[in-house]
Amino acid sequence: MHSTGVFISFEGIDGAGKSSHIQAVADAFRAAGRTVVQTREPGGTPLAEKIRDMVLHDTMDTLSEALLVFAARRDHLNQVIEPALARGDVVLCDRFTDATFAYQGRGRGFDWQVLSQLELWVQSMPNGQLRQPHMTLWFALDPQIAAQRLASARVPDRFESQPLTFFQQVHQGYADRASADPKRFAHIQAADELEVVRASVLHQLQSRGYLPAHRA
Repeated sequence: MHSTGVFISFEGIDGAGKSSHIQAVADAFRAAGRTVVQTREPGGTPLAEKIRDMVLHDTMDTLSEALLVFAARRDHLNQVIEPALARGDVVLCDRFTDATFAYQGRGRGFDWQVLSQLELWVQSMPNGQLRQPHMTLWFALDPQIAAQRLASARVPDRFESQPLTFFQQVHQGYADRASADPKRFAHIQAADELEVVRASVLHQLQSRGYLPAHRA
C-alpha cells in the first residue's frame, strides 16, 4: 500500500452525491493508519474561502471567475495541499482543477487554452511537474437526475441555479478531462444506491493500492 503523500480529488456535477462519500473514504484511510486532510475547492484556506463566497454569490464575467478560482487554488496549494503531501498525509479534496475546466470551460464556454495556461502557471512545482491529484474519483450522473436531486436541496448558488443545458456541458467537460487523462480518473456510476456507490469507491481505492483490500 502507498505510504507517501496521496492526493485524491472528488469530482462531479452538482447533485452527483460525491460529498456524501468523502467522510467514508477519510474514515477508511484513518482506519488504515493514515493521517487525512479533508479540504475543498474553491476554499480550504481563510483567503480561499473568502474567494469561494465571491465566486458562488457575486455577479462577474467568466474571466474574473476563472482568475479568482485559480487564485484561490494557488493559496490552497501553498498553504494546505503541498505541506500535507510533504508530510506524507492523505489529502481528500472536494473538487480541484477538473471542476474549473468543466464549469468555467465547458459550462461557461470559456477558452480551454487560457484555462490550460492558468493551470500551468498555478500548479507547476519546483521540479517542473504539474501538480495534479494522484487519483480523481469522478461521480458521473445524468444531468437530468442531478437536477431532480437538487430540486429539494438548499437555496441554490450561482452554479446550482443554472439550467439543465449548463450541467450537460459541465458533464461533457468532465468527460473530456477523463478522456485526456484516463489513468488518473476512476469512473463512478453515481446513479446507483448509496451503498453500491460507496463500495465502488472503496474498490477503486483498493485496486490502485491506496487502501488495503481487506478494508472493503
